[in-house]
Amino acid sequence: MWLTRPLQERSTQLFLGILFMALLVVSVLHVALPEGHALHVSAYTVTLLGKYLCYALLAVAVDLVWGYLGILSLGHGAFFALGGYAMGMYLMRQIGDRGTYGDPVLPDFMVFLNWQELPWYWYGFDMAWFAFAMVLLVPGALALVFGWLAFRSRVTGVYLSIITQALTFALMLAFFRNEMGFGGNNGLTDFRDILGFNLRTDEVRLGLFIATGIALAIGYLVCRAIVTSKLGRVSVACRDAEARTRFLGYRVERVQLFVFVVSAMLAGVAGALYVPQVGIINPSEFSPLFSIEIVVWVALGGRATLYGAVIGAILVNYAKTVFTGVMPDAWLFALGALFVLVTVFLPQGIAGLLKKRRKPIDDGSGPSQPATAAEATP
Repeated sequence: MWLTRPLQERSTQLFLGILFMALLVVSVLHVALPEGHALHVSAYTVTLLGKYLCYALLAVAVDLVWGYLGILSLGHGAFFALGGYAMGMYLMRQIGDRGTYGDPVLPDFMVFLNWQELPWYWYGFDMAWFAFAMVLLVPGALALVFGWLAFRSRVTGVYLSIITQALTFALMLAFFRNEMGFGGNNGLTDFRDILGFNLRTDEVRLGLFIATGIALAIGYLVCRAIVTSKLGRVSVACRDAEARTRFLGYRVERVQLFVFVVSAMLAGVAGALYVPQVGIINPSEFSPLFSIEIVVWVALGGRATLYGAVIGAILVNYAKTVFTGVMPDAWLFALGALFVLVTVFLPQGIAGLLKKRRKPIDDGSGPSQPATAAEATP
């Protein structure tokens, strides 16, 4: 099976082994040890780690299109947020008459704004299968329409990056409006249940953490299967010599569109897993700054490696957690300095440094690595 092909790579085996070992250790330390124990992992930490894994899956999605296709997307935060809103709508419908206003159908914010009936686009989100399908279909549909228009017009480079950022900004402005029916500035929050289980229990939080780790593993395998296939080789050819690839008879726009849609769907899944763990989704997730920050994660970790994107996402967000508590006003300066230092001294990111310290055990990073992170920027 095409999805199991990457399991033959030692690099993939190592990545999955470390991931599942981390899931096991965190679960055991959370469940088996009492709260007063020095090694006990609290429910708060479990949720925080789950959020890091969501970001890691999002970074893998960005690395797929940037690292192997050469498309620097500054709008993947939009796909992440759309997947999050799809999950948030399902969670809001699960509240029922337990909300502040006791309306069995309308969410509290709609009652507060004097909405008389549920908007048509909220129908079906009371069913889990429908909501989970929308987590994939909504970001995928947007990526399909946007990508078809952009790639058939051969919009590339900095122009494509600007357009993706403009798309994200437009969606952010739209979702800020109360009349859109998505909670406006406050977004969606006060979630209670998921699949009949209480979101506020430690067991469910641990379950979401494990589910996020499994989703990251599957997403990684999907991306590795793509980049190690013929499609992946054509994608790298499109990245390095698009005109020559067209001359050889390949439909470059179709390759770009397929990979872009898969990446958007993975970002949507990351957003859907993020929402029940953090307990809120609002238009700030559409912020262009967030999409740029994702690119920084990938650049720091190592572009066109996939596992480097995971490393970058986890390390940067851990540093963000630490620095925003110690010196919140200086965090962005620290992030910018880190990006500059890594670009200058580690042009292939942290993954490039790891490669220098060991002999290659396979082609684990995929074909044709980019020379530097600086060369990849538009």
